[in-house]
Amino acid sequence: MDPINNIKPDLNTIRHSAEHVLTQAMQRLYPNKFLMAMGPATDDGFYFDFEPIGDFKISENDFPAIEAEMVKIIKENLPIIRQEISLEEAKKLFVDNPYKIEWLNSIQDKGETITIYKTGDKFTDLCAGPHLRYTKGIKAFKLLSIAGAYWHGDEKNKMLTRIYGTAFNSKEELEKYLNNLEEAKKRDHRKLGPQLGLFFLDETAPGMPYWLPKGTTIINELLKFWREEHQKRGYQETITPQLNKKQLYETSGHWDHYRENMFICDMGENEIYCLKPMNCPNAMTIFKQGKHSYRELPLRFSDCDALHRHEKSGELNGLLRVQKFSQDDAHIFVTEDQIGEEYKRILEIAKLFYSIFGIEFKIRLGTRPDDFMGDIETWNRAEKELEQILIDNKFDYFIGQGEGAFYGPKLDILMDDCLGRQWQTGTIQLDFQLPRKFELKYTDKDSQEKTPVVIHRVIYGSLERFMGILIEHFAGAFPLWIAPVQVKIIPITDNQLDYAQKIGETLRENNIRVEIDDKSETMQNKIRNAAGDKIPYMVIIGGREAENETISVRQRDGQDLGSMPLSQFIDSLKDQISKKSLNLVK
Repeated sequence: MDPINNIKPDLNTIRHSAEHVLTQAMQRLYPNKFLMAMGPATDDGFYFDFEPIGDFKISENDFPAIEAEMVKIIKENLPIIRQEISLEEAKKLFVDNPYKIEWLNSIQDKGETITIYKTGDKFTDLCAGPHLRYTKGIKAFKLLSIAGAYWHGDEKNKMLTRIYGTAFNSKEELEKYLNNLEEAKKRDHRKLGPQLGLFFLDETAPGMPYWLPKGTTIINELLKFWREEHQKRGYQETITPQLNKKQLYETSGHWDHYRENMFICDMGENEIYCLKPMNCPNAMTIFKQGKHSYRELPLRFSDCDALHRHEKSGELNGLLRVQKFSQDDAHIFVTEDQIGEEYKRILEIAKLFYSIFGIEFKIRLGTRPDDFMGDIETWNRAEKELEQILIDNKFDYFIGQGEGAFYGPKLDILMDDCLGRQWQTGTIQLDFQLPRKFELKYTDKDSQEKTPVVIHRVIYGSLERFMGILIEHFAGAFPLWIAPVQVKIIPITDNQLDYAQKIGETLRENNIRVEIDDKSETMQNKIRNAAGDKIPYMVIIGGREAENETISVRQRDGQDLGSMPLSQFIDSLKDQISKKSLNLVK
């Protein structure tokens, strides 16, 4: 609580203050050994960037000493005092720090007020705040890790040292967070994916995953379900070129707004091509090929083509941030009076898809960004319409100010995984601009030419990203319907191999994905290996089962389902698969 106003501070304020205490502790322990750069609060905690002087280095082995000094500062209950100063005063104060001088010039250019915060008598930093009134308001904190970070995230700038930490209102909240971090490490898709034989990444293709047969099986199952549900709803799948001349992206506006994220191929003779970074310009080209009547609308084109986006190497992150990916894309051409109903239909699809994985989600309404295209009146109308749709359909949502696409506002799907972490996956974007730039037309009921509105939408989002999230959400123990291997047959001895092969053939005939473990190992080792591979069911075959033509079934969680006829087992599997069940038989 704030000792003066008796108000519980928000986490951002606590974390920002904890970062200042970290910096002050560093100055006490290592005077004149580093230059302060910056240190903001984040969604998960805070970090502090600094430039080491000379051969000074910090490692995680130094964290106990730094944390102990932070505890001293907190116990001293030093006041944290905000002060407005002039540019001249600030530049004198930070004259030996080029990072602070750069920030001051930026603040001056923006015409913002310059503020400093003093913690006690001996620590001052340039900061916009907010902060606690006293250091004792920091109740629970922890330093987490150390890494390198370029100034402003730009590889052309100097490499700094970054210390990550976190802070919470209570020790209980901190302990829960740290436990979740440990669990997240166990679930890390960058380790589990290769370990389970799903995918790998190679330095010869940064950010471009190699999908192995098991990972490909999961993606194909996701797409099979996606295709079935979208065909029911009138979507028509398309395939479009991977390479396009830059003129296509000049027309769409991506050349001006997105060029730095595109792979560009200079073919000589003034021929410049681009690897496709998104599908929307191609969808506009398809619509433009023929004449369209209002009777055809909504016209729903879908595709799952591969896309390529150029990312900085430091931003690549397993499957979560890649350079080559596919997404369950669709572009829906509608009249203005069809927008509300079509959005309702799309949100119903989102509810269906996420409920199957037991995932809750909320919506972020992204509004007009600074580099928007088009006129403000159209933007205002589109934003108002989207918000009304969310209100009418009782969706949990919040406003993301300035987070729309450059051509229109959007609804982003933010899902919560089993550890309470939030991920952005799908997005639904309303676009009045691209149809105008491509001069798209349809004939209305009065035989007048009108410009359609386009809804851009993905439900899974990037399939690579969605897969990374699923691996961590389920810790690799996928629901039966998408599990790459659904049944592992384990003959106890070689005497049961023929019967095991017969069972395997029957399961495959019933479209069950099955493997037979015929290695010369003990039954216990085979069971342990199958459980480690997260295979939903193990069929144990011994002499008694072979003689009685039955099977003994065990689940990956160790539960023994006992002996049963093969037909009963197959019926149970088919029922679970058809229902897309999250759980195995109990």
